[in-house]
Amino acid sequence: MGIVRSKYYGIIRGITVGISFFLQIGLMIFLGMYLLRYSIIVYFILELVSVITVFALVNNAESYKMSWIVIILVLPVSGLFLYFMWGRKRVNSRYFRLFRQYDNQMMQSLRQDDSIVQDLERQHPNKVQISRYLRKEGFPIYNNTKATYFKVGEDVIASMLEDIKKAERFIFMEYFIVSEGKVWNDILEVLTQKVQEGVEVKLLFDDFGTLRINTQAFRKDMKRRGIEMSIFNPIHRDITRMSFNYRNHKKITVIDGNIAYTGGFNLADEYANYIVRFGHWKDSGIRLYGDGVYSFTCFFLNMWRVCNNDCKIRNEDYRPQIHVDEEGYVQPFMGGPHRNPHNPTEGAYTRMINKARDYIYITTPYLVLDQSMRDDLTSAAESGVDVRIIVPKIYDKWYVYMVNVSNYGKLMEAGVHIYEYHPGFIHAKNVIADDECAICGTINTDYRSFYLHYECGVFLSEMSAIQDMKADFIRTLDQCEEMDLLSWSRRPIGNKMMQAVLKVLSPLL
Repeated sequence: MGIVRSKYYGIIRGITVGISFFLQIGLMIFLGMYLLRYSIIVYFILELVSVITVFALVNNAESYKMSWIVIILVLPVSGLFLYFMWGRKRVNSRYFRLFRQYDNQMMQSLRQDDSIVQDLERQHPNKVQISRYLRKEGFPIYNNTKATYFKVGEDVIASMLEDIKKAERFIFMEYFIVSEGKVWNDILEVLTQKVQEGVEVKLLFDDFGTLRINTQAFRKDMKRRGIEMSIFNPIHRDITRMSFNYRNHKKITVIDGNIAYTGGFNLADEYANYIVRFGHWKDSGIRLYGDGVYSFTCFFLNMWRVCNNDCKIRNEDYRPQIHVDEEGYVQPFMGGPHRNPHNPTEGAYTRMINKARDYIYITTPYLVLDQSMRDDLTSAAESGVDVRIIVPKIYDKWYVYMVNVSNYGKLMEAGVHIYEYHPGFIHAKNVIADDECAICGTINTDYRSFYLHYECGVFLSEMSAIQDMKADFIRTLDQCEEMDLLSWSRRPIGNKMMQAVLKVLSPLL
C-alpha cells in the first residue's frame, strides 16, 4: 500500500512540476507579447538588458563558439554573413585537402633517429613529454644543430642577409608581410645576384600580407629576375570567396639546406627599426645551423606544393650538406587550421605551461586568450610557478590591445605577473621555462595563431640559446611597467564596456 502511495505521489509531483514549468513559459511568452504590443520602450529596455547579460556571460565563459552564437543572435543578418565569411570551418576546402595530402608525404621524409630520442630522455626527463607530443604530431627532434638567438629584428635580418650572400645551392623564403623599403630592397638586390650565379631562389608570400606590393608589375619583375614566386591563398574578387582567415603567417628562410631562420620578423622596415611606426619595434628570431634545418626545408616545400599542385620536387634533394658537432636539441614544428582541433602550435604552448615547475616567461604582442589557455596559465600560477608575460604598451591595433587589457584581471587574480613594454611595440613570440627549454617562432597567444593561421616555431632544449632568451627577457623587464590588479579594476567604465564588447568579437580581430 505504501509503495502504491509512493508511486502516485511521484506521478503527482511530476505533473505538478510539468504544469509549473509550462505556466512559467506561458507567462514569459505572454509578458513578451504584451510588452512588445503595448510598451515598445520597456520591451527594448529589456532586450538591451538581455544583450548586456549575454555579453557578460560570454565574457566570463570566453568560448569562441559562444562568441559567434552571440554575434549571430545580436546581428541576425549581418552576423550570419560574417560567420559564413570568417567563422565557419571549411574542412573540405581545396587547401585543406592538399595540406592533408602533402602532410602525409612530408612525414615520410621527416624520420626520427631513435638514438636522439633516447639521449634526450636521459638528459632531459622533466620536459620530454613536450618533445614526445611534437614527435607524435610528426615533427622529429634533432641534435648536431647550433641555435643562435637574436633579441631584435635588425640583428636577425642583418645576419640573414649575410648568409644569403654566401648561398651556393638554393634560397627559400616564406613570409607573411613584404613591404617596399630598405629591408626588401637589400634582400632583392642580393637575390637577383644569386640567381645570376645559378642559385635556385623560391619566394612564397601570403596574398593578404603582401597586398600593397603584390601587383602585376611586381610579379613580372620577379619573373624577369629569374626568381620563382608563389602566392598563398589569393584573395578573390568574389566576396563570397574572400577570406581574411587561413593566412600563411609563417616566417622561414632556408639557405642551402644548412641554415634556417624563423621568428616574429617580416620583410619590412619597421621590423628592423629603419622606420618608426609604434615606437621601438622589438622582435626576435632564431638561426639554426645543422641537421635541424631539414624540417624547415620540408615545411617550405610542403607549402610550395600546396600553391603549385602540379610541381615535382623531392625533399631529399635539399638535405643539409654539413656536419655540426653541437650539444642540445632542436625540434622545428608547424601548425595550421587543417589540423584542428588538435593544432600543434597551441598544443606545444599548453604543454610548456603545464610542465613548468619553477617559471614560465612569455613574450607576446597579442594576449587574446581562450578559456583553456587562460586556465593553464592561472593553474600554473596558483601552483607556485612564476608566470610572467610581457605585452606591448604601444599597440599596433587599439581593439586588440583592449582585449589584451580585458584578460589581465583573471590572470593577475591568480598570481600571473603582466608587464607592458613602454618603449614601443613588442612583436617577439617567445616562451621560456625552467632554464631547460624554450620556443621561438611566429606563434601569438591568440585565436588566429592557434586556430586560423599557418604558423611555425622551434622547440629548444639543453642549449645556450635558452639562456640568451631568458637574459633578454629579464633585461626587457627593466623597460616595462608591471600591471596591478587594483589599478586595472579602476579603469574607466567606458573602457570596461568597450573591452567586454570587443572580447565577444574576438573571433573577428
